[in-house]
Amino acid sequence: MTGTVIEAHQRGTTPVPTNKAVGPVFRTKRKLPWPLEIYSSAVGKKWVMAVSGVVLLGFVLVHMIGNLHLYEGPEKVNAYAEALRELGGELAPRTFVLWVFRIGLAAAFVVHLHAAWSLTMINRKARAVPYQSKRDWIAANFASRTMRWSGLIVGAYVLFHLADLTWGTANPDFVRGDVYHNVVASFSRVPVAAFYVVANVLLSIHIYHGAWSIFQSLGASNPRFDHLRRWFAGVFAAVILVGNVSFPVAVQLGLIDEDGRQIPVAASASEEG
Repeated sequence: MTGTVIEAHQRGTTPVPTNKAVGPVFRTKRKLPWPLEIYSSAVGKKWVMAVSGVVLLGFVLVHMIGNLHLYEGPEKVNAYAEALRELGGELAPRTFVLWVFRIGLAAAFVVHLHAAWSLTMINRKARAVPYQSKRDWIAANFASRTMRWSGLIVGAYVLFHLADLTWGTANPDFVRGDVYHNVVASFSRVPVAAFYVVANVLLSIHIYHGAWSIFQSLGASNPRFDHLRRWFAGVFAAVILVGNVSFPVAVQLGLIDEDGRQIPVAASASEEG
């Protein structure tokens, strides 16, 4: 018996039956597909931001290590660049695997930015009531407080870096396929070299906080190991900073230069760089 029938029985009356189903007071929200449902939560966004951050950190490290071939001369660094285009060997067309990596990195970069922007909007909505007193930054440090600004500047730096050394639109002396010459031609310009130094300082600050917070976002934080997280973040950021800044500084000091080298017109100069 339902509650209505019991009450009617107690009053000695007969309940009036109805065929209409009583719907819920509040309409339930339609669920999104599984990946989007997870991403719609703040926890999901933090996971996506952390995983995409790991991908980007790995690329930054490998990219910096590969660029160290500059110190071995034009033949070595240009051979390294050619090896990247030939990834996959005879199993895949030329530059195919390289483009797969590029698209994957671009996707990681986009979702990383979107997750960061979404979390910022969530934080702003959560702070509907303004602070009544001056904020006391106890847990947050300079790196965490400037993550959004350093992230925007790093994004602009990435676009300029592509235009300068990959597409060649920002480098008047760009020669497709000659990485060594393009780096020397670009970093020989003092404003460009200075911009790279400043941008990489901000990149390292961004990396420091990102490498520190990745573990927390993935739920791998423990007070007993926090000092190791901070140590890892500091060392990683310092390695990237020293490695990347060394290139424009070395060109400006004349440690990396053309040294009278005639720029060869390679047979593959018109192919994808």
